[in-house]
Amino acid sequence: MKVEIFSDIACPWCYLGKRRFEQALDRFAGKAEVEVVFRPYQLVPDAPESASPHRAWLAERYGPQSVAMDDRVTQLGKAEGVHFDFDTALHVNTFLGHRLLHLAEREYGAAVQSELKELLLKAHFADGVDVGDRAALTELAAAAGIDRDRAAAYLAGDEGAAEVRAQLAEARELGISAVPTFVFEGKWAVQGGQEAETFLRVLEQVAAETAETAGTSGTARHAESAEPAGHDAHACADGACTV
Repeated sequence: MKVEIFSDIACPWCYLGKRRFEQALDRFAGKAEVEVVFRPYQLVPDAPESASPHRAWLAERYGPQSVAMDDRVTQLGKAEGVHFDFDTALHVNTFLGHRLLHLAEREYGAAVQSELKELLLKAHFADGVDVGDRAALTELAAAAGIDRDRAAAYLAGDEGAAEVRAQLAEARELGISAVPTFVFEGKWAVQGGQEAETFLRVLEQVAAETAETAGTSGTARHAESAEPAGHDAHACADGACTV
């Protein structure tokens, strides 16, 4: 079974969703047969390449409610073992990080890509790291098992940029407007950072469906989905961040 996760590095629900999905996967009997690949998505594609404080950016966009938004996610994160420190988090463009994730998958495989994704999310949300900085990204790549010199040279040029832009365009063509979005076998889509129990049911349902229809093709459909509660541009409400 292949699971493609469309998500952004700067999306708190993508962090929560990753953790909850992994909890479900650990309980899934067919875990060994599941390949998880992360696909790029940018909630704020025009974010600056120079980092600025997350709190200031969010307050400018949403006003006083921005504090409550962050506090809500912080409390939910505690239940999942995910730490958020929005006081030190930085607002910055995530394109370079997505390029690095593309390199990880292409040259090192899904497991290294998943490890890098975890490190990027932690760096951004918990450690106050500028994930738009090439030197910082190189260190994170090395920590994930990617050759340091290869990562530095890759980030210094524009290798992989066209491929990542094509994947971002593909997400738009698929109609994805909120992340995280989990696509199972290219056919079933689940939107939002669902509870682990929901992800487990979906994994079991997809496994059963694919077993029944082995050797046949089908059209895209939804196994289970959750609409984001928010509607403002770039809003992060319960379950997903929307554009």
